[in-house]
Amino acid sequence: MRTDAIPLEEERLSGIQKLDEYPAFHERHRIFPQCFENRGHRRVLDIASGVGVVGRNIRDGYPAELLCNDISETCLQIMKDTGLQTVSFDIDDPENPFPFPEGSFDAVIALAVIEHTINTEYFIREIGRILQPGGYLYISAPNYSGLTYLLPFLLSGKTFHDPLSERDRYEFYAHVRYFTYRTLLEYVSSFQFAPEAVYLPIPQASSRYAALKSRSPLKALAFRRGMQFIYKYFSPRWASEPVICFRKGAGSLRGKPRKAIL
Repeated sequence: MRTDAIPLEEERLSGIQKLDEYPAFHERHRIFPQCFENRGHRRVLDIASGVGVVGRNIRDGYPAELLCNDISETCLQIMKDTGLQTVSFDIDDPENPFPFPEGSFDAVIALAVIEHTINTEYFIREIGRILQPGGYLYISAPNYSGLTYLLPFLLSGKTFHDPLSERDRYEFYAHVRYFTYRTLLEYVSSFQFAPEAVYLPIPQASSRYAALKSRSPLKALAFRRGMQFIYKYFSPRWASEPVICFRKGAGSLRGKPRKAIL
């Protein structure tokens, strides 16, 4: 991760002292642990957990040992105050491997993380190393071919993240990789992972959807119904941030992952 993005992240978290004050809930957070389905995970690592939104959901609704990673002091403190078990290490430093033996976990979560990495190949290989044979990786990245990114880009002619926008400053500096659904699927598969399922979270509980609903319930309903229709009848390539479940050790990309709308 670029070091100049770290102060921007701390700035975004300024004044936040507990999880419920966090202003940027996403639908990707909501679908955990539901997307674990019946895989029976026992030891789970959540990489770059942020303030612990996913961690709290798993802790409160799933019987597994959970470890949450981050390097932000603010995030670590909020997670500790929430009662989550934390560990701090840099996920983007090839000189210092992840501090776990091989096969330490049967599931690793990396939501909206890979786009921040400079040493991306190292990042995926380390996840593969600490996963047990047959273990699972749940991964997501902003899908820049998705409609919520593609339409504004085509209509405005501006980049996906405006460096002069207060809302976009962090993403502009922090995102160093730009994935689409297809490139993420193919890239991770090239490291001996096989895609098993792709989860498409419908608009329901994110901060942005809540804000839209407060301004115009009809627009929010139309948006929700529209995305449900697209997710049901079209490819996941149009979703803004699909969560893909990969299984370790199954070779290269074979067919399409099963689609699940949550």
